[in-house]
Amino acid sequence: MQQNWSQEIYIKALEKAAQAHQGQKMPGSEIPYIIHLSFVSMELIAALNVEKERDGNLAIQCAILHDVIEDTATTFEEIKTEFGEAIANGVLALTKDNSLEKKLQMADSLRRIKKQPPEIWMVKLADRISNLQAPPHYWNQEKIIQYREEGIQIYETLKDASPFLASRLATKIEEYKAFIK
Repeated sequence: MQQNWSQEIYIKALEKAAQAHQGQKMPGSEIPYIIHLSFVSMELIAALNVEKERDGNLAIQCAILHDVIEDTATTFEEIKTEFGEAIANGVLALTKDNSLEKKLQMADSLRRIKKQPPEIWMVKLADRISNLQAPPHYWNQEKIIQYREEGIQIYETLKDASPFLASRLATKIEEYKAFIK
């Protein structure tokens, strides 16, 4: 079976992300953060097996690197130098603008993602799929409800990029109701 992405490119991005996120944990756990990046790329790989017309290398690199600008000391220029402008632009679009009020960040992020190729949209869909697990124990009901509503906003805005991921996200959003009391 022919695939539309390269293991070597995957490994290069994963090594960069592992170095950048070294020591970070998934929120509310002792699990290394790199596991989240593996979950997101796994969702993308599953979609790319079905939606073969997509640029898998673009999607997977952005999936693995999607939090390096936001959560580490890694810069846009560093990503651009190591991975190219398309990857750097995708990662930047997936990065929240912390200069904005929290309530404005998602709409801003989605607006910037929509200007990118559909592979970047797919990363955001896959990211929220992987994040719609049991919420951290310290989240209150308001935060849980808001997080689910953001998931719906992401779904509505980006669903056209990938029928496969849109279906997965819709299912996760429905299942997330179990955490709302």
